[in-house]
Formats: sequence, structure tokens, C-alpha cells
Amino acid sequence: MTPARKTTGRVAFVGSGPGDAGLLTVRAQELLAKAEVVVTDPDVPAGVLALAAPGAEVRPAVGEPADVAKDLTAEAKAGRLALRLVAGDPLTSAAVVAEVQAVARTSAVFDVVPGVSPGAAVPAYAGVALGGTHTEVDVRGDVDWGALAVVPGPLVLHATSQHLAEAASRLTEKGLAPSTPVAVTANGTINTQRTLDTTLSSLANDAGELVGPLIVTVGQAAGHRSKLSWWESRALYGWKVLVPRTKEQAGEMAERLRGHGATSHEVPTISVEPPRSPAQMERSVKGLVDGRYQWIVFTSTNAVRAVWEKFEEFGLDARAFSGVKIACVGQSTAEKVRSFGIIPELVPEGEQSSEGLLAEFPPYDDVLDPVDRVLLPRADIATETLSAGLRDRGWEIDDVTAYRTVRAAPPPAETREMIKTGGFDAVCFTSSSTVRNLVGIAGKPHTRTLVACIGPKTAETAVEFGLRVDVQPEKADVPHLVDALAEHAARLRAEGALPPPRKAKRARRS
Repeated sequence: MTPARKTTGRVAFVGSGPGDAGLLTVRAQELLAKAEVVVTDPDVPAGVLALAAPGAEVRPAVGEPADVAKDLTAEAKAGRLALRLVAGDPLTSAAVVAEVQAVARTSAVFDVVPGVSPGAAVPAYAGVALGGTHTEVDVRGDVDWGALAVVPGPLVLHATSQHLAEAASRLTEKGLAPSTPVAVTANGTINTQRTLDTTLSSLANDAGELVGPLIVTVGQAAGHRSKLSWWESRALYGWKVLVPRTKEQAGEMAERLRGHGATSHEVPTISVEPPRSPAQMERSVKGLVDGRYQWIVFTSTNAVRAVWEKFEEFGLDARAFSGVKIACVGQSTAEKVRSFGIIPELVPEGEQSSEGLLAEFPPYDDVLDPVDRVLLPRADIATETLSAGLRDRGWEIDDVTAYRTVRAAPPPAETREMIKTGGFDAVCFTSSSTVRNLVGIAGKPHTRTLVACIGPKTAETAVEFGLRVDVQPEKADVPHLVDALAEHAARLRAEGALPPPRKAKRARRS
């Protein structure tokens, strides 16, 4: 019998781009999700590394290019996909080029996946329109300054603050005007990006405090960037926003905050656990299959998840909902239902709350409705508002504990200190329980932290705990909550009354 042939491995040199994980190419994401070994540089963003496959071995590149290439080749020969992850673009780094050349001299199969170039992306994030012609050069090595000073279009220099004085003096010596506009950007494409506007004559003095790799754009285009500055001008740019939810629950909110320029910091305030006795839920699932219910009402994504887990436990799927109408208290809960291939019949168009759902829920009609019973799976600490309102509309209610919520463990000491001392610019509360539990495990947010509450009940609870509610959206859902916070911040800035944390940060920088 012929022995099974060993799987052929390969090496992939992948560029992670300029910093923003959202700029990673689709091909790069696909390979990251498949790679068994990821050999990375220290300047690759954590957000990119987080996309690696859960079981992948992630380790730093160690040694000279020949050593790294030998390591990658050995992994490929063993039948594995070895991914060499570098910041920026692989073939714009001399060391990585040497690694690729060394791998190419072996029999290993290799790919090169370009990354978005920092030289193009960072000026774009700073609002600098490079146009059709620009020249990009790394001034940390040898440079022909005379040739550089006469090229058409803007110059894009890769540098650190130690190279700025020489770059400015050499370019002016070779004929560029001292008044030539310059934009210097640090931490490009992420939401700690900072762009400083100056001229060649003032470059070294103005930008000497900046640390790390810099992108320096020289030319008239840099002087017009304020008109196109779309990233650093966002309403919540640079803000740290406290989100009292788990990372899994906060995905939509984190993305929305990032769109406004903020960074979200998730702090779980509750832990979701199964009910103490499974009997109620088991009877309810059996009732769904047997046609006992006309409606099932979901008040949270946790309730959806709890019912679906019971379905999987019993070997059921979406067909068990056949003949049952589904109502959801809000859009996020409805999206969770849709993720299982099911379309809810009722999601309130008005207020996304129990009251909003009751306002639109049909009364029981003994002629039109074949069954008069509603299944309401929910948390053990839920209020009676919804079940009482449904009974008033003529329905019989099976109010079932689908999951228990218990207070989470306190966050790390550093996070607690930030909460108490105003280290967060804002906090977004999405329920009364997030208010109660955050205060219980971490203390009250500082008075200079803006408080945003998703709806009236949450706002009432915040006031009960002595918090000042600054923001409450007209519609009680996550997108409107975040957008309302951004609008509030923009209004304060327009009035010249930025929140204290922002003012303090600007004062320190100036």
C-alpha cells in the first residue's frame, strides 16, 4: 500500500497595512484565519493579530532574515501554512525582502500579499490629497536630497523625530522654500492619530516631541489638508468610552463608536448563567413543538441564545418555530433572531422597549387567533411590565426563566481607577442593570464623564444612583444612543464648551 502523501505547506508574506485593522485586505484575512503558524513583527497592530485562527501558534520573528526564512521554510516543509506578518507592505521593507529572497532560493511555495501602504494611507487619513504624482522615500537611510528636492508633486517621508532636523535643512539647502507646508502624522490610521501642521523652517521644533514612526508630507497639498480632514475631525475623536457590556455584546456599539472616532472599553457587569432548574425551559420548548403557543416574545439577545441552545440540546432547528409568531423588543434582538434564519413578525417601530412593544402588540382575538398563549422567555430579574401588559390584552402568558443574570467580578484596578477619576470621556448605559452593576463592582463614574442612557428606565436608574444624565436618544437602540452622544459632543464643541477630559488633553498637548 502506497503511504499517504504529506500535505504541501507554504509560506505567505502578508502585509498588515498602516495600523487600522479595517484596512487589512480580504486575502490577508483569509490566510490569517487558516494559518497554523504566524511569525510576526512587534509593530503589527493587536487588532490584526486578533484575527488569527484560535489554535494558531503566534510567535515573534527572531534573528537575521536568513534565520527567519529558515524557520518559515521548515514549517512549510512540515506541511503547515506559515504566515509571515509584517506592518505595512512586505516588499517595502529591506529586511523582509531579504527573507522573501531567502525563501525563494528553496523549494518552498510562497505567496506575497501586499498591505495598504502607509505612505498612501496615512496622508489620506490626515486629509492630504497626494494627487496623481508623489514621491515616497525613507529618510532613515541614505537619501539623494538634491534629486528629492526637485521631484514634482508632494514628498512623503518615512521618518522619526530624530530625522526631522536633517530633512528640513537638507531640503531647504537644495532649493525648497522654508515656508513650504508640512504635515507630520504619528499613529497613522488609528484613533490615536495626531497630525501636526508646520513648515520646513519650523519642522524640527514643532514635531520634535512626536514619538515612533512618522509620515511627513511636504508640499502645498499638506497646507490644504484642513478642508479634507475627515478622520481627526470626528465628533468623538480620541475619546475613551466605557461600555458596561462584554466584548461579544458590545460589537455593534464598539463599531459605531469607532465610526465616530472613539475607542470603546468593555467592562462586563453581568454574567449570564442557566436557570437553576431546566424543567421550565424544557416544557416550553416541548410546547413550541406541540403548537401550544401563538407567540414567543424575545426581550434580549440572551433570551434568543438560551432558547436556541435548548433547541440544539434536543436536536431541533428553526423548523420548531413553524406556526409560531415571533416578537422582539428591539432591533438588536431581532438581528439575533434573523441570524438563525428566522424573520420576526413584530419589532416595534417606535420606542424599542417593553412599553414600545406593548403599544404595538395585537390584542387576543378569539375568532382570528387559534391559540391564546404567549411564551415569554427572559431573565430571572426582569420586571413584570411586559407580562402584565400582555395579560391586559387578553393573552395567557407562560413567563419562563430562560437565564439568570449575576453580577460580574470587578474589573482590574486600573479600570476602576479610570472610572473614578474621570479617565473615561463618556459611559454608555444600555439597561438599568448595567447602571446598578457597574456602580456595584467599580463605583460611580466621575462627574466629568458624560453619561449616555439608552432609554427612560435606564436614565431613571442612573439618576437614582446620583448620576447626571447628559444624553438620551429619541429612539432606544444602540445606534441612536451612540449617534446622540456624538451629536452632543459636536454641539458642545460648537458652543466652545468641550467636556473637561477633552479640554485637559488639548491643554497638555499644547
